[in-house]
Amino acid sequence: MARKVVNRKAKAAEAEAAEKQATAKKKKAAKKATKRKKKVAAEVRLRLYWGVFSQNLKRVAVFEFDQKKEAVKRATELSKGGKAPHFVQKVKEEIKPE
Repeated sequence: MARKVVNRKAKAAEAEAAEKQATAKKKKAAKKATKRKKKVAAEVRLRLYWGVFSQNLKRVAVFEFDQKKEAVKRATELSKGGKAPHFVQKVKEEIKPE
């Protein structure tokens, strides 16, 4: 009977050791899984324009950035005669790679 007790104790010790190893492996795997790769945002290039807008915020015309005088002139033309006022505002648009 003494042999069975010793044998049971040895098997129990082996089972405990195997369980500890399994939990240690799970912890390492969990630590590795928590690391996340950082996403690098794609660099977006924008171009600046002058936009002529109506009172309802609808874009009526677009001018190059160096043509602000023409944009203001167009806005005043559209606003004449008691019509809805128009205004000039900067507009940024994405430059699409070709």
